[in-house]
Amino acid sequence: MELVALLSSGKGTWGQVAGLVNRGSWEKIIFLCDDFFKDSVKKLDFSKKGEIITINFEKPTIEIIEEIKNKLKERIKGTEVALSIASGNGREHMAIISALLKIPVGVKFVMLVKEGIIEL
Repeated sequence: MELVALLSSGKGTWGQVAGLVNRGSWEKIIFLCDDFFKDSVKKLDFSKKGEIITINFEKPTIEIIEEIKNKLKERIKGTEVALSIASGNGREHMAIISALLKIPVGVKFVMLVKEGIIEL
């Protein structure tokens, strides 16, 4: 299964994504971030295990949804993805979920806890 992970604002949230990347066995990993975070993401070891896709989150929400959908539809091969939205804000989350459902692809929310990776 592919992992789609948002890397945006939120203290400690990138650690959550790093844990998912390092402890999971993913067929493919796709990181979504904006241009502001792109250079910071590239410096992190775990980011080398996936593909970084930049999204302009400053656009109107409908345009963000289309941008995400267009950038992801050719990259996702399965019928569902694991999704980490521990990072970011509600507007970004809504755009990502909407874009994935429009591809269409099913979504399993994932997070890292002491016991390992769980699906919500």
